[in-house]
Amino acid sequence: MLDKMTVHEWMSSPVLTVRAEAPISVAHAMMKEHKVRRLAVVNAENQLIGIVTIGDVREASPSDATTLSIWELNYLWAQLTVGKIMSQNVITIKPNETIFEAANQMLDQKVSGLPVIDETGKLLGMITESDIFRMVIRMGITEAH
Repeated sequence: MLDKMTVHEWMSSPVLTVRAEAPISVAHAMMKEHKVRRLAVVNAENQLIGIVTIGDVREASPSDATTLSIWELNYLWAQLTVGKIMSQNVITIKPNETIFEAANQMLDQKVSGLPVIDETGKLLGMITESDIFRMVIRMGITEAH
């Protein structure tokens, strides 16, 4: 079954995106508002150039142990852009690949989501662990009835 279902059938689309020039505070606010853990970073042609995760944002956030004042922290935070913290060598998948291949890649690479791109690098969607769990649940419900 998993060897016949394609990524295109189960991917999330459209994908929340952010530009590399955006402050990380904007990316963080988007993640919180939409309850997502990753944003695709795209250029003006909607081609994938990176990915930023909630972990990247947390890692770039100032520590509570800092001696900087709140004003200094806010200034530094405002200067930090998505492009400075994003991962650039993103593992991707094509829409015609199988769900099995997507799950296998996520497991092998220890990532929880894969951007789905076409041959030109244009972002089409995102397939995540949650999408695969949703598929498993729906397939289980269908088989039960």
